[in-house]
Amino acid sequence: MLVGILILLLFASTPQIAPPIQGLQLSSVRDMFNEIHNGHPHEAIDMMEPRGTPVHAVVPGTIRKLFLSKPGGITVYEVDEKEVYCYYYAHLDRYAEGLHEQMRVAQGDVIGFVGSTGNANANAPHLHFAIFELGPAKEWWKGKAINPYQALVEAIQRTK
Repeated sequence: MLVGILILLLFASTPQIAPPIQGLQLSSVRDMFNEIHNGHPHEAIDMMEPRGTPVHAVVPGTIRKLFLSKPGGITVYEVDEKEVYCYYYAHLDRYAEGLHEQMRVAQGDVIGFVGSTGNANANAPHLHFAIFELGPAKEWWKGKAINPYQALVEAIQRTK
């Protein structure tokens, strides 16, 4: 009984997603969630990709916020259909044409393109990808950081 509950909790904390980059390889994904970057917990996975590589919605959902920030640069906050998780895509070069807040997207839709905006190294374009479990208020800018590494590994394995 206890083992069954633990398994349910494990899977509840790693949502099923699709890869944000088409053709993403396991060798391109490293667990850096707990690393310290710029004096703060990273709480994300960076995927090094050529500038302009399309970034895809990992789940069907709603674009909750398009945001330009000093650390994240050009960013997208996508909330899943049940408003349990928020997916954060940062350092984008640009948004997909026509992307706007409150827009519904399907899993796999192109939402932006890999870049190096914000505090990213201009010579190291990448996708900074994070998952947050939303609280009762469903605030896109708040939530409990969830390590996306295992969800990304599983997503890549499902595509093979």
